[in-house]
Amino acid sequence: MSEPRLGVAVLTMGNRPREVAALLDSVAAQDVRPTRVVVVGNGTPLPPMPDHVTPVELEENLGVSGGRNVAIRRLREFGDVDVVVNLDDDGLLVDKDVLSRVRALHAADPGLGVVSFRIADETGLTQRRHVPRLRAGDPMRGGEVTTFLGGGHTLSVRMLEQIGDWPEEFFFTHEETDLAWRALDAGWTVRYAPELLLQHPRTSPARHAVYHRMTARNRVWLARRNLPLPLVPAYLGSWTLLTLARTRSLGGLRAWAGGFAEGVRTPCGRRRPMRWRTVWRMTRLGRPPVI
Repeated sequence: MSEPRLGVAVLTMGNRPREVAALLDSVAAQDVRPTRVVVVGNGTPLPPMPDHVTPVELEENLGVSGGRNVAIRRLREFGDVDVVVNLDDDGLLVDKDVLSRVRALHAADPGLGVVSFRIADETGLTQRRHVPRLRAGDPMRGGEVTTFLGGGHTLSVRMLEQIGDWPEEFFFTHEETDLAWRALDAGWTVRYAPELLLQHPRTSPARHAVYHRMTARNRVWLARRNLPLPLVPAYLGSWTLLTLARTRSLGGLRAWAGGFAEGVRTPCGRRRPMRWRTVWRMTRLGRPPVI
């Protein structure tokens, strides 16, 4: 495969102008320059951008999924991008060779659909939730996985043309797993590459007020959209037990229960259950879709 052309996409809500500027500087300092850089203001105006950056301002916040789909559509319009590199607006590429490594990985494997970066804070610590596999004690162990990190990853444009874009109904949480499962079912590879580092402040997903509700709702939608019917109760049952064991806040549990009920009763988009051979493939990778 010839060397793929890279397009960088950054989604922001306008509350991190200094971080976005630093991120764009780190992209510009890479040893391989992307063909395109798009910054999407998700329901917000954008400050002045460098000349090589294409700004897109949305009148309303479309969520992570909707905003990223806008960026993908804009990159497609240029017609000169083969791989989309999505980066969190408060992330930073501290190494100069991240994009050259990305290009080499995709050039070496035409079936590579998604590459997940390693996310670490300024001390070098990677939180367990940022390792996209079970047995997450060693964040430097890479390989094939069944999901990926939203904060820093790549997407093959050819893959997106086959499986579709982000699930806009999700708004945020679990949209990465939905896309990864569809990619795996279509025969693409999802790889965790810890040598690709995105420096990112240490945070908790529960900082978002609607986190518990959205997590529960989207978990139900994820199962309803993608799993064979016998696996839906097994998957949701295991996650219910884990949630009850982990959640210490009564308010959080109430919000979770409301989100679970919403996920059961509301439309979740098109149902396309994965094949049983995909279930077996995920099982061989160490994460059957019941965990």
